[in-house]
Amino acid sequence: QVQLVESGGGLVQPGGSLRLSCKASGSILRLFAMGWYRQNPGAQRELVASITSGGSTNYADSVKGRFTISRDNAKNTVYLQMNVLKPEDTAVYLCNVRGSTYYTVPTDYWGQGTQVTVSS
Repeated sequence: QVQLVESGGGLVQPGGSLRLSCKASGSILRLFAMGWYRQNPGAQRELVASITSGGSTNYADSVKGRFTISRDNAKNTVYLQMNVLKPEDTAVYLCNVRGSTYYTVPTDYWGQGTQVTVSS
């Protein structure tokens, strides 16, 4: 299987910045698309940003121009740079990676989630 470890969450003031990281490990053959989701209390999980193995990116309208997703394939890591943070960005952010292993066809894997709180 593939394990994901997230880091970089925390408490910031409105207008501040955070950088989230998610590193994949395990019996990896290939990693395909990677993405970041967020979930507000009592709300449905929302796709924030995604990036394909070829580097094509997609963003939710609410974060366009403020967030940037990137990946380092040599490190099996995906990042989310978050700038000009707003209180509405407060959520648990979850990393998602589609990967294949020695034993499985391409499968989605989820990180443990990291809390981002934007408040003055």
